[in-house]
Amino acid sequence: MSDRRQVRRVALLTAGGFAPCLSSAVGGLIERYTELAPEVEIIAYQHGYHGLLTGNKIVVDEETRKNAGILHRFGGSPIGNSRVKLTNAKDCVKRGLVQEGQDPLQVAAEQLKADGVDVLHTIGGDDTNTTAADLAAYLHENDYELTVVGLPKTIDNDVIPIRQSLGAWTAAEEAAGFARNIIGEHRSGPRMLIVHEVMGRHCGWLTAASAAEYRKWLDTQEWVPGIGLTKERWDIHAVFVPELALDIEAEAARLRTVMDEVGNVNIFLSEGAGMNEIVAQLEASGETVERDPFGHVKLDTINPGAWFAKQFAEKLGAEKTMVQKSGYYSRAAAANAEDLRLIKSMTDLAVDCAFKGESGVIGHDEENGDRLRAIEFPRIAGGKAFDVSQPWFGDLLGEIGQPLVPAAPTAH
Repeated sequence: MSDRRQVRRVALLTAGGFAPCLSSAVGGLIERYTELAPEVEIIAYQHGYHGLLTGNKIVVDEETRKNAGILHRFGGSPIGNSRVKLTNAKDCVKRGLVQEGQDPLQVAAEQLKADGVDVLHTIGGDDTNTTAADLAAYLHENDYELTVVGLPKTIDNDVIPIRQSLGAWTAAEEAAGFARNIIGEHRSGPRMLIVHEVMGRHCGWLTAASAAEYRKWLDTQEWVPGIGLTKERWDIHAVFVPELALDIEAEAARLRTVMDEVGNVNIFLSEGAGMNEIVAQLEASGETVERDPFGHVKLDTINPGAWFAKQFAEKLGAEKTMVQKSGYYSRAAAANAEDLRLIKSMTDLAVDCAFKGESGVIGHDEENGDRLRAIEFPRIAGGKAFDVSQPWFGDLLGEIGQPLVPAAPTAH
């Protein structure tokens, strides 16, 4: 332990939307600190930066440390999340988190000082971790050295330059399981159109991975075509992601043939597919499109699945349409075996980096040989596009008869 930086108190926070890794990551960090340095105090800010600004925290006691392994069995976040941007003072004032004229970064910094925090672990997406970087920079400029070690959480798997974000594998598996029951509805009426809307604002990885996971299951099943139980009816007939160009008329013609021959159409849709077109249409009609504190369009208010269903239903001659969203079902699930292994490797390294005083976001660095390391905060960004040129995705589209036409790159 002699080569390690002295750490007296560590703080944890989870922020942003849920992903199937938060509870396990919190448990993993507590376990690792308890294993290596049980004398280090651990506190957890409640509901992320919301709790940091208000001083709402709990101290991780001995009983909690002893039972931290139980957290691996659960989804959600035991310490709570919120969406708070420390550089958006107006929003923080509006929500009563700081007073008019106060700088949220200063309020957060003073809270960390008062709490005697040496290391802050942030578990979240690019917004969470870049906010942590802003906070660390502010503290450094004011002569308070804080080591910030983040963990990448997002079911979209869209953090640059991290190969695999925590929770994404589980979310894909859960979305595929969700789809089994939803697609089972295809005989609830003739000429049925089912749209399975999957989370993914700018990145189609989760939609594509969910579709691939579902079709793996499909390939293991037996069928009874004589009574109408066929693979064709249970299959996916289209996968729409932001990274693919979408010719609605051409796809409608292709899917109309499927509807005529099979009797139903099942679509996997990324919520970000066609978002620009939907927003433009709404704003052109005079409607106000709501945005969150980070400036992101509130997708639940524009309802992409319903928009797409409306575009296709008439063109396909659908007699019944169903739109179902798997996002909230998937994102609060407990981590699967693959994610648990990834969480373990990342939390162990996060604690090692904390003792070295090495700040950054833990991940396999795609620009550095996929090496697992603390990636420098300035290199962290969101909106990483899904690479539609990957063979497994091309094979998937080829099998369902959908053309692979990449969309033109757009800035987010």
